[in-house]
Amino acid sequence: MNAISTNVTKGDWKVSMTPDDIYSHPMDIAWTFKYIMSGDKVEDLYRRAKQNQWDSDEYLPWDTPVDPSKPLINDASDIYHRLPFFAKLSRSQRETFTAHSTAQLLSQFLHGEQGALMTAACVTHSVPDTTAKLYAATQTMDEARHVEVYSRYCDKIAMVYPMSPWLKALIDATLKSDRYEKVMIGMNMIVEGLALGAFNNMYRTTQCELLKKLTFNVMRDESRHVSFGHVYLGPVIAKLDEAEREDLADFAFAAVNILINGAGVGGTLANRIDPGFMEVLANSNIDPDDFFKGMEEAQQLGFTQALPPGQIHSVNDLMLPALARVGLLTPSARKKYEEAGIPITEDLRILNEMEGGHPVAAE
Repeated sequence: MNAISTNVTKGDWKVSMTPDDIYSHPMDIAWTFKYIMSGDKVEDLYRRAKQNQWDSDEYLPWDTPVDPSKPLINDASDIYHRLPFFAKLSRSQRETFTAHSTAQLLSQFLHGEQGALMTAACVTHSVPDTTAKLYAATQTMDEARHVEVYSRYCDKIAMVYPMSPWLKALIDATLKSDRYEKVMIGMNMIVEGLALGAFNNMYRTTQCELLKKLTFNVMRDESRHVSFGHVYLGPVIAKLDEAEREDLADFAFAAVNILINGAGVGGTLANRIDPGFMEVLANSNIDPDDFFKGMEEAQQLGFTQALPPGQIHSVNDLMLPALARVGLLTPSARKKYEEAGIPITEDLRILNEMEGGHPVAAE
């Protein structure tokens, strides 16, 4: 298989898509011989993580029948169901597309959790603080459990789609970065923020009892992971000199930018270059040219891909407020967001509520 390069080639964000990446510059391993707990919010997260471990074999109703031919999520929450073009498709095409597009989304959850597993393990060996090491180890266990449960659920629907190039690019760049702080920014703030919002929306819209309970428990774990990015990194970043802080802020901007432009949040270009989505169209017997023409016509008619009321926007509601909270929206970084056309949001209300471990509805 030939490598597939992304459009992002600056600094930490030069990546290549290969099936078996070998990272030639692993992060330094940080030993610490002061086995003293910090007594702060990181230790509180560690205790919560120990208390909230759960066994998926015992806790989830795996005997629940799952029929992938029936919608796993409410049609009203799917933006495609509001397209004039979509209404012109046959019932069979609509049902098949709904099943396969949901399977593609769940597949990204699965692949993303493997990435989270590897990054959490990376933080465990590279973070210099004892309590943070112990907490990162609990996150590694959480991510292993998440890989397990999404793998088992995807087995039940008998569909697994390939990892989206932008998601792999983002996680690869995070794993290849040269500082543990960047790994935590890329994972605990960016990828976990994306996941936490997506899980919240899935929990609110799924019609499958098993998927609903699975998602709730995964989401509760993820809320701690996002909190870890704040309570540990906030004080660390505050002590860095300006050049180091700007380096981290630039890394964070590149991560958000790859989501907006690489993932095409709210756009159609990314779907055109995502092999998995094109596979969804093929399996649904939908002509890609007709599909994207229908999307463009809908936009000309004033159709927007704004999320339905009550759903969480991962970038606006979680990621950017998290970056602002730890001081990574510096004046120079703000200029980059402005030039890229990415609105900066700093309202912490939804982020704070989600970190409590409960699903919320956006206002």
